[in-house]
Amino acid sequence: MTDQSTISTSAAKPSPLSRARDIVFSSPVVFVASIVLTIIVLAAIFAPWIVPHDPVRLTPSQRLQAPSDVYWLGTDAFGRDMFSRVIYGGRISLVVGLGAAVFAVLSGLILGLLAGYIRWMDAVLMRMVDGLMAIPNILLAIAIVSLWGAGLWTVLIAITIPEVPRVVRLVRSVVLSAREEPYVEAAIAAGSSTFLIMRRHLLPNTIAPLIIQGTYICASAILVEAILSFLGAGISPETPSWGNIMAEGRIYFQINPGIVLWPGLVVSLAILAINLLGDAVRDALDPRMAKRGIDR
Repeated sequence: MTDQSTISTSAAKPSPLSRARDIVFSSPVVFVASIVLTIIVLAAIFAPWIVPHDPVRLTPSQRLQAPSDVYWLGTDAFGRDMFSRVIYGGRISLVVGLGAAVFAVLSGLILGLLAGYIRWMDAVLMRMVDGLMAIPNILLAIAIVSLWGAGLWTVLIAITIPEVPRVVRLVRSVVLSAREEPYVEAAIAAGSSTFLIMRRHLLPNTIAPLIIQGTYICASAILVEAILSFLGAGISPETPSWGNIMAEGRIYFQINPGIVLWPGLVVSLAILAINLLGDAVRDALDPRMAKRGIDR
C-alpha cells in the first residue's frame, strides 16, 4: 500500500523540465518573451561566429554609415560595425546581470538565514541592511566604481552590493515565519544542530522566492550596468557594452539615431523578457496563483 502511494505521488509530481515547459507555454506573451531572451543569449554566446566584422576595429572612412548590406545596422562615429558591437555588448551586460543575481542571492541567503534564525544576529545584521538600503543604488554603485576604478569585476560588485539587502530582508521574512512551524520546533526539541535545521527545514522554504527575486535582480543589474556605462562610471569605453555604445552615440544622435536606438532596443527587450519570465515563474510557484487558475 505504501509503495503504491509513493509511486502515485512521484508520478503526480511534475519534473523540473515539465514545469519549465509549462511556464514557457503558460501564455503567448511569455512564450514570445522566452524566444526573444533565448535569441539574445545565444547571439551573445556565439558572437564570434555570428558577427560579420571586428567590433573594435576602427574604420574612419566608413564612419556614421547608414544600414546597408555590408553594415546591417550602420556604423558608429569611428566606423565600427554597429551590429557586431551590439551582439558583443550583450556578452558584458548578460554576464553582469547573471553574475549580480547569483552573488546577491547567495550572499543574501546566508545573511538572511542567520538574521532570521539567530535572534542576537538579527539586530546587528538588519541595522546594517537598513543603512545600505538608505543609499540609492546608483549613487552607491558610482561611489564604489569611483573608489576601485572601472572594470567588469568592480561594476559587478558595485551592482551586487545594493541588491543584497533586499534578498536578506526577503529570506529573513520567510525564515521568521518558518521557524515557528511545529516541524522546526520538533527539530529543535530533538537536539538538531543549527546548521542542520537551516539546511533541512528552513532553506527549502526560501528556494521559490529566491528564484523569483533572482530574475528581477538580473533585469535590474542589466539596466544599472547600462546606466553606469552611459554615465562613464561603468565598463571601460574600449569594451563594447550596451551602455557604452549608447554613451558614445548620444553626441551623434541627430545624425545617426540608430547608434543609440539599437542597443537601447535590445536592452529594453532583454529586461522586458526577463521580467515577464519572472512573473510567470512567480505565478507557477505561488500556490495562491495556481489555485486561482484552477478556480477559473
